[in-house]
Amino acid sequence: MSASLEGPGSSPIAAHGTGQGGGHGTGRGSGSGQGDDKTQEALRAAHLYYMQDLTMDAIARELHVSRSSVSRLLSFARATGLVEIQIKSPLDQISRVQNDLRDRYGVAPHIVPVPDHASEVDRLERVALSAARILGSFFDSNMTMGVAWGSTMSAVSRHLVSKTTHNAQIVQLNGAANTRTTGIVYASEILQRFGNAYGAFVQHFPVPAFFDDPATKEAFWRERSTRRVLEIQGRMDVALFGIGSPYADVPSHVYTTGYLDDTDFQSLRDASVVGDVATIFLRADGSHDGIPLNARATGPDFATLRQVARRVCVSSGISKLDAVRGALAAGLITDLVIDEGTARALVE
Repeated sequence: MSASLEGPGSSPIAAHGTGQGGGHGTGRGSGSGQGDDKTQEALRAAHLYYMQDLTMDAIARELHVSRSSVSRLLSFARATGLVEIQIKSPLDQISRVQNDLRDRYGVAPHIVPVPDHASEVDRLERVALSAARILGSFFDSNMTMGVAWGSTMSAVSRHLVSKTTHNAQIVQLNGAANTRTTGIVYASEILQRFGNAYGAFVQHFPVPAFFDDPATKEAFWRERSTRRVLEIQGRMDVALFGIGSPYADVPSHVYTTGYLDDTDFQSLRDASVVGDVATIFLRADGSHDGIPLNARATGPDFATLRQVARRVCVSSGISKLDAVRGALAAGLITDLVIDEGTARALVE
């Protein structure tokens, strides 16, 4: 029941149904098959409201409930992902920037409107919320999604919308241990939120973020237990990651919590590093060769990452601009979820 409609006094909107005042939404079954009464009521209310244009009063009469109950059912439908609201206009500034990003970098951009006066923390939360809502449409049953850890992924994990999947799994992209902590609790909490949201099996990667010696990593990579996780990563359908940067206004976890010492930071400066993707460091032109720390890092090499069909990058803040440019230049991104201000800077 897909339709492209013109809301009264508004720009064209593409959606799967119409709501009051020109809003648009898609009714979507949960697929749980468990006969959840509230879910069924919410689905019915959403169908009547978005697909049949009934008012809340009319729905209340049909369902024999109060108008406030209808409002709560519709809110439940939106919050749980049964209904997705999508507004598109080819005329506004965001759409122009989206087109420019698509043409210049060959990515599918998802631009999040954020007021210029918003704090960097608020900016991150808004982008993370949008990414969490979008992600459900990328991940389904019988799929494997690789997830990096970090400040951005932690924020995304807190806003995930539940979706029932079967035979799906989440795999950790990079190790999290350092000399101060095993990193297990931090990384596990992030990954487990993804597993819980999608009913997916979680595969951890219990290795350091960085080995002390490249030879140690090479030996470890030959171990069967490690090979098993690497092989799962090699079968990923979706890779989800943020962009780390030593210059970010919201500190990136890997640069602030004991993973790197003074010698490491000097090495990054000497190599003109602008950021990292899953603890693999890169320059503004997208190159990552000749950066000593990469030989000790446990994130997926860029050749492996580029083989993943859908590579979703979530980033916020102008302070990460060079790092985002580097990741785009390296061809690591197919879908970019980013705040409006940084998106504009990418094409200006």
